[in-house]
Amino acid sequence: MEKKTIGIIGGMGPLATADLFEKITLHTRAARDQDHLRVLIDSNTNIPDRTAALLHGGEDPTPQLTASAALLERMGAQVLIMPCNTAHNYYDAVAGAVQIPVLHMIRLTAQALAERGVTAAGLLATDGTVQTGIYQRTFAGTGIGLLTPEPEGQAAIMAMIYQGVKAGDLHYDASAARRAMEALLERGAQTLILGCTELPLAAQLYRLDYPFTDPTLELARGAIRFAGGETTD
Repeated sequence: MEKKTIGIIGGMGPLATADLFEKITLHTRAARDQDHLRVLIDSNTNIPDRTAALLHGGEDPTPQLTASAALLERMGAQVLIMPCNTAHNYYDAVAGAVQIPVLHMIRLTAQALAERGVTAAGLLATDGTVQTGIYQRTFAGTGIGLLTPEPEGQAAIMAMIYQGVKAGDLHYDASAARRAMEALLERGAQTLILGCTELPLAAQLYRLDYPFTDPTLELARGAIRFAGGETTD
């Protein structure tokens, strides 16, 4: 089967985009360069902040998101992926701007957790992702209950995302975020969903050791399989 070219609508943020590309590369079964998939990346850092747009009347990211999608399609992408959870609130607009499939990171995550028998998960995400309810809507009917942090814990997760990873602070104090994660586990979460694409990076940078589920990894695996590659796991 001929392999498809993957297009990444990136820049939300640049490190999260690099993380997705690395995961596609690391999780593709390959013995040589030619066994890997062709990947086109538009790290479009002009895309306005999604949480600011959804909750605070900030600039609408739709024009930049759809422009990136159209650009990647013209460049030869045959399937698109977006490494940003909050941007999936604009999924329909992006999918409607192109003639090629757009994979849905949150749906892939729900499918993976259902297959693993998870019934309760804690959601770590931006205010935009949590308050718009996109995870709750996508997980409806899966049998998986979603727990979200209390307000103080949610503020700690947001601070780690914006003041830690997005600000490039390698020595950020993640103590408050740790407490928020531990509280979710105490309330019955079997796994913690890293529902912002900066959070897998935070887990590495700040040595967070909890039972995580990484939507970026689920998206990478889904893209590999869709494009005709084999995953390593």
